[in-house]
Amino acid sequence: MHHPRADATERHAPLRVGAIGVGNMGQHHTRIFSLLPDVELVGVADIDVERGLAIAQQYQIDFYESYRELLPHVDAACIAVPTRLHYRVGLDCLHAGVHVLMEKPIAASLVEAEALVEAATAAGAILQVGHIERFNPTFSELRQILQAETPLALEAHRLSPHPQQASDVSVVMDLMIHDLDLLLELMAAPPVKLAASGSQTASSQQLDYVTATVGFANGLLATLTASKVAHRKTRRIAAHCQHALAEADLLGNEVSIYRHAAARGSTDCHAAWHRQDCDLEQVQAQQIEPLHAEIAHFIRCIRNGARPSVGGEQALQALRLATWVEQMALTDRADTCNGAAAPTTSLSPLPLEFAESCRDSGQRG
Repeated sequence: MHHPRADATERHAPLRVGAIGVGNMGQHHTRIFSLLPDVELVGVADIDVERGLAIAQQYQIDFYESYRELLPHVDAACIAVPTRLHYRVGLDCLHAGVHVLMEKPIAASLVEAEALVEAATAAGAILQVGHIERFNPTFSELRQILQAETPLALEAHRLSPHPQQASDVSVVMDLMIHDLDLLLELMAAPPVKLAASGSQTASSQQLDYVTATVGFANGLLATLTASKVAHRKTRRIAAHCQHALAEADLLGNEVSIYRHAAARGSTDCHAAWHRQDCDLEQVQAQQIEPLHAEIAHFIRCIRNGARPSVGGEQALQALRLATWVEQMALTDRADTCNGAAAPTTSLSPLPLEFAESCRDSGQRG
């Protein structure tokens, strides 16, 4: 096993990077790498030769049909291949001492994800996972707002038209996992209870629509809806607080804060509630491309030897919770299809070791 290359952390030397997989997401990675200062985009690797050559020609860099041939020439790599390949490709990179930015989810299974985390630790390499919404400036605004409020419950809606989404994973692993990661970041307690239901189209092999309710150890609740079969794209998180409702539009770069007139100290609270008087404050987030912020953070972590804000441990916890949601939704759907009267609505306890692993991850992070 190789250790991360010494020149990867030398501030005066360009960081040599490569892109493994240049489909839709990989092409965005390549674009941003080409724009960053003190970063040298060395090459790309893709099993689609025609596509890979086209991207390599566009950026005047080398093309490798095998990603293994790229590894000796780079200090870091972004991996944007089908989820089932994350483990094999990621492990090869880490064993070669190459820092890794892995698209989410971290891996196709918990066993593979745990092995990647262990490999990164053993290699002393950075393993960052592309939970891109952590770098969305609108989410940053919401998090700051909640520091001054008392949240009671959160709800998230992540809806997309089917053609835009990956077909090799369920809507939980493709979409909902983003919001599960955000909830784990926002909540000051581990998840302890869960209920989930789902459905799919006749032609689909995966769940296309899932709704879940997560109960946390501090009594807070979160409800999530994710869909691949919506007719409009939606990315919203709402925080129901004691004195306000904060709604974050992750696409529109805006947080709307609603406060009832009675909550601001009206002398006639009863009349204020009856009139439904409400103040609206709209907070505009910075116009920053989340993917650019994510990749720049990855580069800084390599340069400074810092822990990424979404490292392997955090991504593992998001995958762990997503796995439970997916399994419960599949079980519920099977029961319903076999004649059960109604979907499951009561919250089921999560295994104790799950809550403990979340606490351990938070302490390490």
